[in-house]
Amino acid sequence: MTELLPLTRSPRTMRLVEVAPQEPLTDAPGFADDFEAVLDDTSVHRSTIGCVIPAYNEEESIAQVIESLLSQTRVPDVIHVVVNNTSDATVRLASQYAGAHEITTELGEQFTEVFVHDIGKNPDKKVGALNYGYTLVEGYDYLLGVDGDTVADTKAVEYLEAEATSDTRIGGISAIYSIDDRPIKGGIAKFLITGQRAQFAAFNMHNLLRGRNMAVLGGQFSIFSTQALRDVMKENHQSTPWVKDSEVEDSLLSLQIKSAGYLTKISPFARADVGGMTTLRALDAQQVKWTYGAIELMWPGQRGDTKGQPFHPNLRVRWLENFGMLTNLFVRVAFIALLAGSLSIGAFVFSPWWLLPPLVAIALNTRMAMTMGNRNARDILFAVTLAPAEVYMWLRLSYFARSWTRFLSRKKVDNWAMQAKAERGAGLGHWTPLIVVVASVVAMAVIWSMLGPMVQSTILWIGWPIVGVVTVLQTLSMFFKLIRRQHGYKV
Repeated sequence: MTELLPLTRSPRTMRLVEVAPQEPLTDAPGFADDFEAVLDDTSVHRSTIGCVIPAYNEEESIAQVIESLLSQTRVPDVIHVVVNNTSDATVRLASQYAGAHEITTELGEQFTEVFVHDIGKNPDKKVGALNYGYTLVEGYDYLLGVDGDTVADTKAVEYLEAEATSDTRIGGISAIYSIDDRPIKGGIAKFLITGQRAQFAAFNMHNLLRGRNMAVLGGQFSIFSTQALRDVMKENHQSTPWVKDSEVEDSLLSLQIKSAGYLTKISPFARADVGGMTTLRALDAQQVKWTYGAIELMWPGQRGDTKGQPFHPNLRVRWLENFGMLTNLFVRVAFIALLAGSLSIGAFVFSPWWLLPPLVAIALNTRMAMTMGNRNARDILFAVTLAPAEVYMWLRLSYFARSWTRFLSRKKVDNWAMQAKAERGAGLGHWTPLIVVVASVVAMAVIWSMLGPMVQSTILWIGWPIVGVVTVLQTLSMFFKLIRRQHGYKV
C-alpha cells in the first residue's frame, strides 16, 4: 500500500462564517418556505465536514470532481481521495490538487486540505474505500460521500449542511441527481443518457413527493451524520459503516440509518451530475447490479446472516418499482402475443380505446421532462415521441428479467466485477435478453401453429379481457400521477 501523502489529519478548526442571503431556486414559495427559514436562521457554521471520494479508474473525471468541491460556496474542511484497484492515471491526476487550499467564497475565507491515498489492491472495492475514508473523517460532524465521477453545483454542500444542521433527527441527505449530457457523443450514447436522465427524474420526483424521504442515500453525493453512522455500527454490531452484505451498499446503509431512528432525506435544492452509462453493455451491468442488490435486501439470509426487511419503509419504493416493472412486462408481452395471434387468424378488430394508454404515457413523460431543472430539447422529444421512451422501457424490462432470473437461480455472481468488466467493454451478457426473446418468439409461434382453431379462439377470448383490465388499471395509475401536484419541485 502506497501513501502519496501522509495520513495525518488536518486540524479541526471552528470557523465562524456569515451566511449570505439565499436566492430561492424555484418560483413556488410554498414548498421552500421552511427550508429558506433554515437558511435565514443560520448565522454561523459550527459543523465540520470531511469529504471522502472513493475512486476506481476515474482519470477522465477525477480532476473535475475535485475542482467542483474546491469551487463550493461551503468547501469541505478536508477532502480525502481514496484510490483503489486502479490501473489508470487517477492517482497522478488527483495528486495535482493535493495539499492545503485557501479559498475565498461568498461565505468568506475558507480553508481545506486535499489528501490522496492509493490503497492499492482492495478486495472490498468501493465498500473498502469508503470505510478507509471513514476512519480518516470519523471525528468530523459530517461525512460527505462523493463518487469519483460526480460533479455538484456550487451550492450543493452549503444546502446539504444547512438542512442537516437544522434537525438532529436527520441521518443523511442526498442531492438531486441527473447526468450532464453535453459532453456525450454518438447517437446510441445520447439515447441511453437521455433515458437515464428521465429515469433519475422520475425517481427523484417520487422521493420528493413522499415528504422528501429518500429511500436510497446514493453514494454519488450525500452527506451523513457521523453520529448516525456510529449508531448504525453499534446497533448492527459492525466495525465499519459500510458492509459487503449487499451489492448496493448505499441502499443497505440507508435502511440501517432509518432503522436506527434517523431520517433519510433528499434535498430540494442541492444538485449533482453523476456519470452515466454510454453503452448497452455498461448500462446492462449497472442496472442488473442495482436491481439484484435491491432484491437481496427484500429476502432474509441471502448473504450470511443478513436479515431481509421486506416491509421496511425504505423498501416500499423498491416493491412498487418491481411490481410496476412486472406489470409493464406482462402488458407488453401479452399484447404483442395476442395481437400476433389475432392477426394470424384474422380476428383482430381495432379499437380507438387502445390509443388512450399511449396518450396518457406521453402526457406523463412530457410533464416529467418539464420538471427537469436542466432539461433540453432531447429530453422533450424523448417524452413526446414515445418511441424512444418505449425502447428504453424494453431495455429496462430486460434488465429487470435478468436480475430476477439471476436471483432465483441462486447462482453466485460478482456483479461489481461484471459491471467493471462491462465498463471496460468486455462481456456479452447484455445480448442474453435478445437471444431469449428470439427463442421465445420462435417457440410461441410453433406452439400456436400446433393448436386447433377452437383452442386459439379460446385463448384470445380469455386473454384480451385480462390484458384490457390490467391496462385500464395501469392507465389510471399513470393518470393519477399526471394530475398529482408537484409543489414546484424541479428535478
